[in-house]
Amino acid sequence: MDQAINDYLHRFELADLFPKQIQQSMQIVSLSGGERLLSQGDDSEAFYLLVEGKLKISMLSPEGKRLILAFKSPFDLVGDIEYVQHCPLINTVEAVSNTRVIRIPYDVLRKEMGDNAAWLQFLLKIITQKFEMKSSAMNFNLLYPVDVRLASYLLSMTPTQPKLDATSLVDMADLIGTSYRHLNRVLLQFQKAGWITKKRGKITILDRASLLAQAGQNIYE
Repeated sequence: MDQAINDYLHRFELADLFPKQIQQSMQIVSLSGGERLLSQGDDSEAFYLLVEGKLKISMLSPEGKRLILAFKSPFDLVGDIEYVQHCPLINTVEAVSNTRVIRIPYDVLRKEMGDNAAWLQFLLKIITQKFEMKSSAMNFNLLYPVDVRLASYLLSMTPTQPKLDATSLVDMADLIGTSYRHLNRVLLQFQKAGWITKKRGKITILDRASLLAQAGQNIYE
């Protein structure tokens, strides 16, 4: 087994959960910021342990708009609901920053841990938390004004550097559940307040503290 995998399992206290047969099937997958790990609707084949970096989780609504559900930081899981339901991928998963995940094939998990009580209890806890998270995300998009959602999005998308791509404001508007025009108005408000600058297809965060105050809390996290 890769020493890095062994180190991660011990860091997150998972070494005793996964037997040696599972550990030997694990692989590290490295992603750059903006790189997609999984796409909604594709076949689901593996379980992922998020051990470094940050992931953005989004879904395509019945109206064809992509909405943010959450941002994930270590330690977290991807692919657990699909593992239990034997279904295609429910959400799209992209790296926000340089990210590392540990990949575990479903067939190995089902063969070696299908009736493992500790594993099933672990899954139950994680999936319950995810349903609570999804409910909170939906309420956030319905109840909070655009300026709060946008401040939270900008903070979540810039965990390690102050700039993010703004070449597609239509996509950004869809992700936070608003119109392109409304998004532009709020961005202009933030820029006039001195919190951000927007030029040459980039948004630069100038005043993180004021954005945090606007968001109230980083609700997408």
